[in-house]
This record gives sequence, structure tokens and C-alpha cells, in this order.
Amino acid sequence: MSRSTRCVRPSRRQIMIGATGFAGFALADVLCAEAARGSSSSVKSVINVHLDGGPPQHDTIDPKPDAPEEVRGEFKPIATKVTGLRVSELMPRVAGLADRFAFIRSLVGSAGAHDAFQCQSGFPAANLQPLGGRPAMGCVVTKLQGAAEDPVPPFVDLMQGRPLVRNSARPGFLGPACGAFRPDISTMFARELEAGMKTELAARGANHSIQLTLAGGLTLDRLDDRNKLLAGFDDTRRDLDASGTMEAMDRFNRQAINILTSGRLAEALDLDKEPAKSHQRYTPPAGAGERFVTAEDGNAAKKLLLARRLVDAGVRCVSVSFSDFDTHSRNFPRMRNLVPVVDHALAALVADLEERGLLGDVAIVVWGEFGRTPRVNASGGRDHWPEVGPALLAGGGIRGGQVIGATDRLGGRAVSRPVSYQEVFATLYHCLGITAGRTTLLDPTGRPQYLLDRAEPLRELL
Repeated sequence: MSRSTRCVRPSRRQIMIGATGFAGFALADVLCAEAARGSSSSVKSVINVHLDGGPPQHDTIDPKPDAPEEVRGEFKPIATKVTGLRVSELMPRVAGLADRFAFIRSLVGSAGAHDAFQCQSGFPAANLQPLGGRPAMGCVVTKLQGAAEDPVPPFVDLMQGRPLVRNSARPGFLGPACGAFRPDISTMFARELEAGMKTELAARGANHSIQLTLAGGLTLDRLDDRNKLLAGFDDTRRDLDASGTMEAMDRFNRQAINILTSGRLAEALDLDKEPAKSHQRYTPPAGAGERFVTAEDGNAAKKLLLARRLVDAGVRCVSVSFSDFDTHSRNFPRMRNLVPVVDHALAALVADLEERGLLGDVAIVVWGEFGRTPRVNASGGRDHWPEVGPALLAGGGIRGGQVIGATDRLGGRAVSRPVSYQEVFATLYHCLGITAGRTTLLDPTGRPQYLLDRAEPLRELL
């Protein structure tokens, strides 16, 4: 059930279903869908924000003003709403809402891999690889809490851009039926394409690709005929099933019908439905977000507006990425433009959720695959630093206004309360009502696998 409890029927903007061939037969390209069931108070969600490339702890939430110049960098610390807590001058809006955030300065255990997988699952990508790999949290939620009859997907993956983050939200050994839905938002926020926005939604498995395009073409009047056509292939598809792919396709077909008839997902993905004041709230000040390499422009802040619309519609997990934190050179000018975009977007999201009475139901995590080196290199950059990194948590019943852990005087090592990626995931699962230490999933061999090896949530935050 949507948090707003509205079901909007598609109008002229409908869903166009293409065709995918299997053994010479044309099958519909259809989508998965899930909606959290029950009353709005029971709907819990997570928005997972990945800072692609690895955020610099010194230039965000762990400034070191007393360190040597080649370590502390250009940015000064500023006071926050929490007494004694200081963050980078690039984050004034988060500073003003610091009592809503938990600041983790001692995130350790990075696998050192330049992708988003550990921030999606808590595990290195190689874990259980012979069995298909570990599933992302959103895929676990799809398995545990999703249903083919529901009108929005449990897990929507908005991470895209560089290959470092694409396809990091993998279903692993759970198989394609639990895969994420991936709207193509590559043109959604481009200034020259703000009018006439086109959105594609895709779910990809090992042997199939399923897409839905919000570009008109298939109307509800034609839905019945298309449904009958699909039904004609049922026996053939089941005969062809050898790997679980057809089982996933059958599920996708059922779910596609629910999406077509409810229109809720299409509605949530249409930012044109938002009033102008919402767009203004998620628009950073002029000058933020100048492009460097793969950096986001100011419109990227609206990714979190889209994430808010999705959780408001009943989606349980949304993944978002902000690119260009991989600052091997020109760290300071690049962060001067990019961090204010993220700062503005996070503050807008928290305030927006709070005004809607949703902040207690939606947990937000903000992190990257590792931190950056304390010492600035000869190119003015900070290199990869898996030893320690920063993270932010908010909402979902998490107690804000806290700093968890501390680093040494150079910001290079955790000296108190080291926090693992899995402890963060255990906390997020707790926010979703899932006890990671008592929940198992069967792998392809029939062996039960616990969701996490370290399944104790961060008790300071609960």
C-alpha cells in the first residue's frame, strides 16, 4: 500500500512493452513490481546513498584542523547544531540538521574494491561467488517481503553513470527473480531534456533483459489482448525453463500487469508531478555542481527527490549514487563543487521526510567504498584509503546527534569504536523490521545462509 494510499490509473503516458525472443518465440518485456503491504505505519524503507569513488573523510565529516597543511587541506571546520561536533565548511546544511544525523567516523573493513557492492551487501564481491555471490540488501528484502501481486517493486536501483557502480546491486544466489529495478535516469536531470522526460525501467538477470518504457504505446484498452498473447506462451516457456530464468519471467509477467493497472510506479517516477516548491527545495545554490570528469551537476540533488517519491509510493529500498568522489587529482576544487550538492540534497531529503511524517519510517545511509588518503598527493588529490572511511545515518528510528568512533590526529586510522559495513547493514535491517542474526536464506545447494556474519546492530543508534 502506498504511504499516500492513492492508486493513480495511467493516462496518456502509458507503458510500452517490447519483445524478447526465447527459442524463436516473442515474449513481452515486462517489469517486476512490489509494494509494501499493510498500513502506512508498517511501511519501512531504506535510501542507500553511495558516494561513488570513495568520499574524503577530511573534507566531509572528519576535519583535522590541527593536522599539517598537506593533511588538513583547504577547508575549515564549522560548528553544527550538536555541541562540540564540527564538520567541513562544505556541509552547512547538514551541520544545521546535525541532531538528525549519526556521524560514523570509523568505518573499517573495506575490501578496497572500486565498486558499490560492499555498500549494497556488507560483503566483498568474491564472497560465495561459486554459488552466485551474496545478494544486495534490496534483493534480500525482495525475497523476504516482496510479492508478485504488488504494484511497485521492493527495490529500485537508481545507481548509474560510471561502471564502478552499475550492476553493484546484484541478486547473487537469489537469482534474477529478486533483482533490482533500474530506471534509466541518465537523461532525467539533464537541463536540455527537462521537458519530455523519458524513463526506462529494467530488470536484468543472467539470461534475460526486461524493460519498461514510459513513452506511450501500450494502452489499457490493448492490455487484455496482450495478456492473452502472453498466456499463449505459458506452456512453451515452462518447457524451456532450465535455470530459473523462466520462473523469473513468469513472476515478471504477473507483476507487469499490476504495474500497468495501478500506475503507481509510473506516477512516482514522474518528477513533473512534483510542485515547483519541491523542485526548488532540491535545487542547490547557483555555482554548486560544476562538472569535473564524471561529476554531477546541481540537478543531481533531485535524485533524492525521486527517491523520496519512490519510498512514498511503497518501495522499500532505493539506491542512489553521486559520482566523482574518486579524486586522485584536483581534490579541493572538485569537492568544493560536489560536496555542496550532496549536502543540499541530504538536508532537503531529511527535512522533506520529516515534514511528511515519514522520517521515522525511512532510514538513510550515506557512504562510499572507502575513504581517501590523509596526505594530499603531488596532483592535489587524495588517493584510495581502505583503512577508514566516513558514513552518515539518519531516520528510520535512528538516534541522531551522535558521533560514532574517532580517527587519529591525521584521520588515517580508527582509534575508537571501529564500525564494520556489516554492523551498518544489521542496523538497516533492524530498521526494516528484519533480524539479521536470526534470518537465513537458502543458497542453490539448499544450505541456509545468514544475512550477515556480524549481525549485531549499532546499539548506540537504536
